[in-house]
Amino acid sequence: MTVKRMDNVGIVVEDFGPVIEFFEALGLELEGRAMVEGEWAGQVTGLGDQKVEIAMMRTPDGHSRLELSRFLEPAVIADHRRAPVNALGYLRVMFTVEDLDATLTRLKPHGAQLVGDVVNYQNAYRLCYIRGPEGLLIGLAEEVSSLN
Repeated sequence: MTVKRMDNVGIVVEDFGPVIEFFEALGLELEGRAMVEGEWAGQVTGLGDQKVEIAMMRTPDGHSRLELSRFLEPAVIADHRRAPVNALGYLRVMFTVEDLDATLTRLKPHGAQLVGDVVNYQNAYRLCYIRGPEGLLIGLAEEVSSLN
């Protein structure tokens, strides 16, 4: 086997403040912030000279991370945040939560908007998609077995 684990998912954002607050309200912890720049960074991304501020968010179990990036140089060249669920490329990040209804209530003041409906999938999960700050598409799942 060549893959040991998935380290993180990266999302490019314009404004860290509301996005970090949203993910903290969801239950992620801000692990740290840093500036990424220099020749080595441009060699990795293929963008050449770049200056990017990153914020790393960690899930409560410590196994997954979300890397939020804010590009200062070069400028962002495309915006796919409001793309529908059937668009090619980055689609969404899904999180399993303990109480879906309480989570939705907690996230609403942080800009969360339900995309469709909360549905029961084969009596195994309650699922929904929400749009968070900057239109980010987020999936939420609650195991139905945890309701019993």
